[in-house]
Amino acid sequence: MPNTVTLTLNDDIYARFCIYADTHNRSVANLIETAALRYLQEHEDTDEFETAEIAGNNLLQAALQRAWQDAKERQGRWVP
Repeated sequence: MPNTVTLTLNDDIYARFCIYADTHNRSVANLIETAALRYLQEHEDTDEFETAEIAGNNLLQAALQRAWQDAKERQGRWVP
């Protein structure tokens, strides 16, 4: 179910959103939602270089594999 969020923008920023939204044939709400989702995706995930570095690090991969196996076997202890 969609939720409503109230956002207060000064007139200059709102005008910029309106111009961009009109140019791309979308509502201001859709523009803000899309921009926020893109921001989250860019900042939550690793980029291609970081992913390549992780995949290429054999010591890290081995440690992650051991940790995954320990977790599956419920070995070790929880450290909050």
